[in-house]
Amino acid sequence: MRLLLARHGQTVWNAGRRFQGGSDVGLSDLGRVQAGALGRAVRGYRVAAAYVSPLRRAIETAEIALAGTGIPVEPLEELRELSLGEWEGRTVDEIRARAGDPYFAWVRAPLDCPPPGGEPLPEVCARVLRAVDRIGGAHPNGDDVLVVAHGGVISVYACHLLGVSFNRLWRLRVDNCSLTIAKPPRLVTINDTAHLAPGGARPDPWLAR
Repeated sequence: MRLLLARHGQTVWNAGRRFQGGSDVGLSDLGRVQAGALGRAVRGYRVAAAYVSPLRRAIETAEIALAGTGIPVEPLEELRELSLGEWEGRTVDEIRARAGDPYFAWVRAPLDCPPPGGEPLPEVCARVLRAVDRIGGAHPNGDDVLVVAHGGVISVYACHLLGVSFNRLWRLRVDNCSLTIAKPPRLVTINDTAHLAPGGARPDPWLAR
């Protein structure tokens, strides 16, 4: 099985530097353009099926990218974005203004310095691996499978494949509608944005997952 891991397109909260996590936010106009570009990119693969996060931004991205293909799309709860607890709905600047700049601590060591009430990264990894196992069981013959999910989900899975600490999580850049390719247990490529027009990738990899 080859996994084509795509992050959803830009959302209105991404554009406003606002933390999303498990909040259900729709795509921006740019996000819909990015999803169209992703669709053109994945047509270069033999995609047998698609699995998506149940959050609206991922579903919208998949619907736009796969329009007219007839490729079946299945939402998987395990692919939802990691919860950011009390930070959800707040802007980066609001969190940075708090005592000690907890945003900077989180960027530097997200495993050790999670947002208050945020989902522990090992738990995120466990559910993502359950999703990958389920997908692998449905595609035992080497199919190409599209997975439309989130920056946190894809980064956690990449850390798992690389065998590195989740404190390295935000050293991996995963832009909106980028492609990361894995043939478990190998990570093949990460954050391919060649299909996006100049300026279509999000400039800050840590903002408002």
